[in-house]
Amino acid sequence: MPIYPNFYQTLSACPIVELRGYAAACGLKGRLYAYLDFAGPTGTARDGLAEGMLALAIEKKKLISGQPIIEAASGPFAAALTLAGLTAGHPVVLVMPEDAPALRQETLLRLGAQIRHSPARSGVNGARRLAAQTAAANGWYYMDWLANDDNPEYHRRVTGPAIVQSIAREGKSAVDAIVIGVGSGGTVTGVGETIKAWTNDVRIAAVEPYESQALGGGLTGPHGISDLGYGFVPENFNAYVVDNVVAVNTTDAQRAAQKVLRTDAIPASVASGAVLQAAAQLIHVGASRSALAILPGRQIVNTL
Repeated sequence: MPIYPNFYQTLSACPIVELRGYAAACGLKGRLYAYLDFAGPTGTARDGLAEGMLALAIEKKKLISGQPIIEAASGPFAAALTLAGLTAGHPVVLVMPEDAPALRQETLLRLGAQIRHSPARSGVNGARRLAAQTAAANGWYYMDWLANDDNPEYHRRVTGPAIVQSIAREGKSAVDAIVIGVGSGGTVTGVGETIKAWTNDVRIAAVEPYESQALGGGLTGPHGISDLGYGFVPENFNAYVVDNVVAVNTTDAQRAAQKVLRTDAIPASVASGAVLQAAAQLIHVGASRSALAILPGRQIVNTL
């Protein structure tokens, strides 16, 4: 086996597996595949993204050695960025509303992040404004992952080509739909643009929570699918490469995550469950005969 210079070098080659047990349990008359994008330290696709965005910033000379990084985030990307940044020698400052969950803040502090608070009433936009102002005042690098083209660019360079190569080895007809959850919008845009440049025979389906349908133009509200459905259309989102939007409710996403663990031993997070449920829906209604679901996170399976 090769010896890698660091852990992050192992993350780009994500496996694709066929979920035969899940497809059979759902009575699907088609084939269902999963791209397992959760091998990093946080168990989410954000690990590869954070490392990739750092590499792109350095490549473009936007980030210099030892420069502090600031970001408006408090979820999985915040944790992934903290670890990737500190590993590369960059202090990481996270801006979040003052009412962000205390346990989440404590976890990020333990990982080594510094935290600055914005007023609770200003929400995500207030945190983003404070991050931008603080970066400008101190000469720090503001990553701005929700509106930075380095986010989809990572997926144009890594995720999209990896999927194209895998499909090409099996023949273009091996997959007719790729199903992708939408949080920041980077994955669906980067993968979608790569796929559409290669072939028009593969449909791109974007997944959002049924309870928060910003992409579909419906009502937005609270839901239980962490890291999907932020309640607004992210600036990174390219609607022109998306063929349809599938809404999945929290309960169905949770059930799908538990089912695929039992049928195929895939430790899918609730967000991954939402993507699986959406892919199964496409096959069930005849909109796909062979779908690939990009799973963005794993759950922790307690065996004790």
